[in-house]
Amino acid sequence: MTRSSRSLRAGPRRSVLLGAGLLSAGLLSACSPQNLQGSLNRAVPLSGLTITSNVRYGPDARNLMDVYAPQNAVGAPVVLFIHGGSWEGGDKEGHTFVGESLARAGYVTAVMNYRLAPQNRYPTYVQDAAQALRALREQAKTFGGNAENLFVMGHSAGAFNAVEVVVNERWLREAGVPVSSIRGVIGVAGPYSYDFRQFGSARAFPEGATPDEVMPDRHVRPDAPPHLLLVAENDTTVYPQNALNMEAALKRAGVPVTRTVLPRVNHITVIAALARPLTFLGGTRKATLDFIEARRLR
Repeated sequence: MTRSSRSLRAGPRRSVLLGAGLLSAGLLSACSPQNLQGSLNRAVPLSGLTITSNVRYGPDARNLMDVYAPQNAVGAPVVLFIHGGSWEGGDKEGHTFVGESLARAGYVTAVMNYRLAPQNRYPTYVQDAAQALRALREQAKTFGGNAENLFVMGHSAGAFNAVEVVVNERWLREAGVPVSSIRGVIGVAGPYSYDFRQFGSARAFPEGATPDEVMPDRHVRPDAPPHLLLVAENDTTVYPQNALNMEAALKRAGVPVTRTVLPRVNHITVIAALARPLTFLGGTRKATLDFIEARRLR
């Protein structure tokens, strides 16, 4: 792995102007997450953070994560973030803004890659999340984090991975991760319950698989940690019914859950609002930080 401290200066006024520039460029309303991510990554300041790139957690070429940490962190909460992309695209490099945002809040944050479909189908990418959690626990102190203070967060397909890896008791057990070390799960616009066979993402799952076999809302264990399910009001990519179904499944199992519908945002801007220059778009960042602060070990 490589360790570096990168610098880029941007004050509050510049952040506001950058956000306005993104709006005027139409990037936030267009369905172009790659353009949006690139612009956000260029906008966020990294000075004052310690960034460790390409931390390996498994043997595959994509089994890597970048870790963003506050300088001189000691015993900080640790967050694993899992990107979206219909299980077939996306990468950690497109989510620098996530690592920066959460590290500024005082959390050691790992942004991971995982093996992609269709070459790698369920449960490969979920197993990758479990292995990344194991590596984070083993190395948490190195980055200034607390191994018993872990949170898992994901967007879209990554939210599926984040929820499934925790609610299905199989994955953490197989990876040797104590279930008690996961303090909470944050799912952002995730497809937790839909019938994947009707969509192009079907090839991310085994042929002949059924929703009962693979969807997180069918796999909830009663001792799962609290969940925050963030829903984009204007999401037409992953319908809000997914979160309703997931909420109901968690409640049936007695798992604490909060489902929050964020007004005005869509499937893309709901995660963009996690970036510090774009918090005016919606409440993603505040809801995330409030959830972690309420559940972190002191």
